[in-house]
Amino acid sequence: MDGRLELFRGVVHPWHHDHFGHMNVRHYAPLFDDATYHLWTLLGLPYSEMIERHAVHTVAAKATTTFVRELVAGDLVVIDGAVLRIGTKSVTFQLRMHHADTGALHATYDSVEVFFSPETRGSTPIPDEIRTILAARQVDQA
Repeated sequence: MDGRLELFRGVVHPWHHDHFGHMNVRHYAPLFDDATYHLWTLLGLPYSEMIERHAVHTVAAKATTTFVRELVAGDLVVIDGAVLRIGTKSVTFQLRMHHADTGALHATYDSVEVFFSPETRGSTPIPDEIRTILAARQVDQA
């Protein structure tokens, strides 16, 4: 999977449909958001550890969804993700939603997360240990 991690699997239900008969845009966000939670743990950096060990966590600063192909009830989806860019205080993840049966790409999600100090209530540089882990999983833009 070219350095990407499988993060989430799900199914499209009839209540995800809109009046056009396909999954409405508002239902993509929860699937991608759930996948992002799994991403941190699969990187070996669960939120609890980041807070306890490094006194940081992340906050979402920007999320961009690109819709490629519609989904309908009964479609099975799989979401993978990877580190795309690492800044001084932020990291950009790219997640992709594929059809589990066909492999067709249905949507992408680029998320910028800023490292945050609960103590100062502001952004903070990425701790070196976390930066090393992120850099090991960084991929070229797809």
